[in-house]
Amino acid sequence: MDTHVVIAVNDCPEVRIAAHPKLDIAKNDACAVALLGRARWQQQPVTASKILQLLNEKSDLAALYQHLAGDFYLVVIESGKPVSLLNDIMGVQSCYYALQQHVLYIGHGLKPLKQLGVTCALNKQAIYHYVYFHCIPAPDTIYQQVFKLEPAYLINVNATDISAGSLLYCPDFKPSTESASVLQQQCLQQLNNAVQHSLAPDCGAFLSGGLDSSTVAGMLAQHQQPAHTYSIGFKAKGYDETAYALITAKHFNTRHQVHYLTPEQAADAFVKVAQYFDEPFGNSSAMAAYFCAKFAKEDGRDVLLAGDGGDELFAGNSRYAKQKVFEVFANAPEQLQSLARAIFLKTPLASLPGFKKVASYIRQADEKLPMRLQNYNFINQFGSTAIFTESFLAGIDTARPEQLLKQRYEQCRSNDPVDRMLFLDWKFTLADNDLVKVTKMCELAGVEVRYPMLDKSLVDFSCKVAASTKLPGQKLRDFYKKVCNGFLADETLSKEKHGFGLPFGVWLTDNAQLKTLALKALNAFRQRNIVKASLIDAAIDAHTNSHASYYGELIWILVVLELWLQAEEHENTANA
Repeated sequence: MDTHVVIAVNDCPEVRIAAHPKLDIAKNDACAVALLGRARWQQQPVTASKILQLLNEKSDLAALYQHLAGDFYLVVIESGKPVSLLNDIMGVQSCYYALQQHVLYIGHGLKPLKQLGVTCALNKQAIYHYVYFHCIPAPDTIYQQVFKLEPAYLINVNATDISAGSLLYCPDFKPSTESASVLQQQCLQQLNNAVQHSLAPDCGAFLSGGLDSSTVAGMLAQHQQPAHTYSIGFKAKGYDETAYALITAKHFNTRHQVHYLTPEQAADAFVKVAQYFDEPFGNSSAMAAYFCAKFAKEDGRDVLLAGDGGDELFAGNSRYAKQKVFEVFANAPEQLQSLARAIFLKTPLASLPGFKKVASYIRQADEKLPMRLQNYNFINQFGSTAIFTESFLAGIDTARPEQLLKQRYEQCRSNDPVDRMLFLDWKFTLADNDLVKVTKMCELAGVEVRYPMLDKSLVDFSCKVAASTKLPGQKLRDFYKKVCNGFLADETLSKEKHGFGLPFGVWLTDNAQLKTLALKALNAFRQRNIVKASLIDAAIDAHTNSHASYYGELIWILVVLELWLQAEEHENTANA
């Protein structure tokens, strides 16, 4: 297969798009459209030719976008106009681009762009972002002057410049006036429709046993029999959730299979997994996603349905409830706040047992959202100067992560902090992290993954449910649980949230092969002079002697970064 497709339209920059089996292109004398992914127009599958026709009729790309759904990116090239590039509302279909030598390069990954000859120099700022976020959020990438499209964004490109871009999907979060019971019935129907849109012949589903994967598995079972479901298990206390997955499997009579992942298997695949991502990616549950998808592929599945997104639509993460507690003080009358600070922060009371908690509460409440969500961030905990070397920090904008978070948070059209946290997570938790993890690991396993919970109609519907209904008080997913009452098993509705977490910190302590691999990578990483050697020493010591889980995560992200950089250097040497 050719490496790329060239599209040239009069008075427009030349566009080179990385080849892909599902790339669809339509063209006439004055306009061309390239579509990658599964797009729908008014709930029906749509082709590039249909979009070209619609553009000829309507000519307003932003207006047309409001009627598109699915997971896709779209390139529109019209004579005499800048090239337009846009993607789906959640950024499910990844899209990378670069403007070099008056040519616009576009691809579904960074590796395809490199194959087209795009110049790729490492981006120090992106490495800082990686340590901060454990991934590299859009629009930045690991390479200078190479970008990835943010969810629901439209950018315009001429021969010399890329526009700042505009957000095409920013819902109002306007609560419906319909009764709770009516909304619950509508939600269940929307969930069913979303799974229907994602079906493929003889597909399967990830099943962790939580609310979202159980819902997707249950809906799948209503449309396909037998419904194939897959779980990953661990022989590590506190990590294995297979019993809950089995409850759902029995409830819906799915053909369920479990693969128990061993530390030896994880060690054998560690380098391959770390180096497969387009850029450094530090979510340790990637390993579990890969082995579950690989297990399903070996069982004959080519398409898997994933449950990602439900927590971010219907308020299922504990941080949403926790932040509501701090917002009570943050929204209290200023006089009362000042009095509390004077008593508990500026007197000896702050150091007394019992009062310490009050002082800590006030300090945290005084940190405004969204930055309050980052209190446990490694960089915020230790400080950038305690982590990075002075030479690495030279030229780094340490405020950039905060700017990215605040920009997204403040784009939300709701004043409710829960809605705003959900909107924030659509990008930073889903598009930049979870979807990258699952999509790339399924790709490595040879499986296509689809995300029913992120269907546009379901996302639109979720914005009609008031934040106080989704999360009344401290009751996570209250509305959603009522929706699924009678559909999901009672044990599923009452279980605590978990997922496909990886016991890396525990395994690093117990497994010699994994420990050797990690220490070798860490020792190599010391020589790069990116982080201080004292940080690496402290992380190893703390992991061994005190906080295996917390510092295991820090070790993981540093080891993954080193392994990725090694692969990058090897590729550059081979191509020299």
